[in-house]
Amino acid sequence: MKSFVLACSLLLSVAAHAADAPAPNAADSAFEAIYKAEWDWRMQQAPGWDEDSDNSGRKPSPKLADVGAQAQAKRLAYLDGVLEKLDAIDAGRLTAANKVNYAVYRPQIAHMAAEIRFRDYEMPFNADSAFWSDLGFMARATPRDAEGYRAYAARLRDVPRHFDQQIANMRAGLARGFSVPRAVLDGRDSSIAMVADLKDAESSGFYDPYRKMPATIPAAEQEALRADARAAIRDAVVPAFAGLLAFFRDEYVPKARTTLAAEAMPDGEAWYREQIRKYTTLDLSPDEIHAVGLQEVAAIRAEMDAIIGKLGFQGTSPDTRFADFLAFLRKDPRFYAKTPQDLLDRAAWISKRVDGEVGKVIGTLPRGRFAIVPVPPDIAPYWTAGRGGADTYWLNTYDLPSRPLYNLPALTLHESSPGHSLQQSLVREQGDTPDFRKEYISAYGEGWGLYSEWLGKEMGIYETPYEDFGRLTYAMWRACRLVIDTGVHHKGWTRDRALAYLRDNTALSEHEVTTEVDRYISWPGQALSYKLGELTIMRLRREAEAALGPMFDVRAFHDAVLAQGSVPLPVLESQIRAYIASAKSKAP
Repeated sequence: MKSFVLACSLLLSVAAHAADAPAPNAADSAFEAIYKAEWDWRMQQAPGWDEDSDNSGRKPSPKLADVGAQAQAKRLAYLDGVLEKLDAIDAGRLTAANKVNYAVYRPQIAHMAAEIRFRDYEMPFNADSAFWSDLGFMARATPRDAEGYRAYAARLRDVPRHFDQQIANMRAGLARGFSVPRAVLDGRDSSIAMVADLKDAESSGFYDPYRKMPATIPAAEQEALRADARAAIRDAVVPAFAGLLAFFRDEYVPKARTTLAAEAMPDGEAWYREQIRKYTTLDLSPDEIHAVGLQEVAAIRAEMDAIIGKLGFQGTSPDTRFADFLAFLRKDPRFYAKTPQDLLDRAAWISKRVDGEVGKVIGTLPRGRFAIVPVPPDIAPYWTAGRGGADTYWLNTYDLPSRPLYNLPALTLHESSPGHSLQQSLVREQGDTPDFRKEYISAYGEGWGLYSEWLGKEMGIYETPYEDFGRLTYAMWRACRLVIDTGVHHKGWTRDRALAYLRDNTALSEHEVTTEVDRYISWPGQALSYKLGELTIMRLRREAEAALGPMFDVRAFHDAVLAQGSVPLPVLESQIRAYIASAKSKAP
């Protein structure tokens, strides 16, 4: 709470005194020394190896992260020390730029400390992602030279140690009732079994970096590196996954909690409020968020009903028309791709159409480009429909009858351009911005992604009423999240009630309904960030349009929103209000 209030007061100061900002002083020097030292420490704690990690200039790590309880306690002590140093700074004396940096940085450190204080590391997976499947992204960050390959093989040999620590942490979580709910665990072990049951190291995804190695590495050395990898996979990775599989099936599932609500866990009410603050960057209560969700659901439903009326769809009766229309969408074969490649091709076509329009609504475009890649088969059954990063738009081609084409434009806009791929590429290209400012903030990033779906309508991307209905069903999906997340974790909703609510209000397939609800149950708070972030951006746009009138420039507005990367929503508000004031001051 302290960090939220402090951030708001600093932002008011930034807005009021942006024009007469003080010169850098001792407070700035002290603050910059703190965050630079902490960032160096942070990079030593958990090397990033996912598909979008920018590891340029960093020596490849031979170790996976130390996630043991002792290491976690040391991290917490360090972060608490950072917070003490930050609180000793006279933040009011910082320059305007560093006041914004401080308003971003202090909550970031506070949330990192809270994660350890609440012992989140004792529940290191959910129905959407897991530490064992995240290792697959390490394999996709292809080494550049022989040193990189040797470090990668060393990390593979470190998997047993890393997994043993994760298992010890999960046992501690089980003992105190802090676990993923039993209700969402069925089938979750399939991705573990795919590795545990491997008979041939070269058939493993962990071997992928060796299938095409740089020509700068001599052939004999290449073969030696391949032999090293095969041995690491055979002797370390496969046995570690086998041990994890036995633990998961024989111990974790039988002992997992039978409750659903986050608030039902130890210190659960405080923990859920922390999740809300972390993911939304707002200090809202579950009841306030639930009320916003109900209001948004009602408003979007009215828009959906209007499209159904324009299409002339009658249904069996007025009372069942909406449900009948959803049933029609879920069953009509015209709305579904026949092959995975068909789905990928359609997404690529949508993406190229966006390329021709995005420069009309955004002034500063990134140099970076992204690939469209199918979600790997080991995680596809429980992954969401797609996920976007600076380099990659992952599109889920698993179970094609659950991937309707009428939703694909909204999905592509959200995950690639002008959504996540564009926004994260801009962050990567921001040059002198402090590294901590490039960390992803869900409320901003997912809010921009959802706003990008709406922006597709302004760009003319939705070609049919069915695709526009798909846009609305995605907007409804995110509004339902506000209701379901708070319903499950605060109001005591059952899983069946949550499933029915999402099924009855959206045109999502049954597979998507199930995977999404299980995601909300096992990952409290994260799903709240999308709609609350989008509502903030939409409100700020209306504010800018009203204040600037004919001077409003949509490209300049979007550039202002995207200018400083992921920021908490209160920081975004201060940035846009400063942009509005500056634009008004330049009026003839």
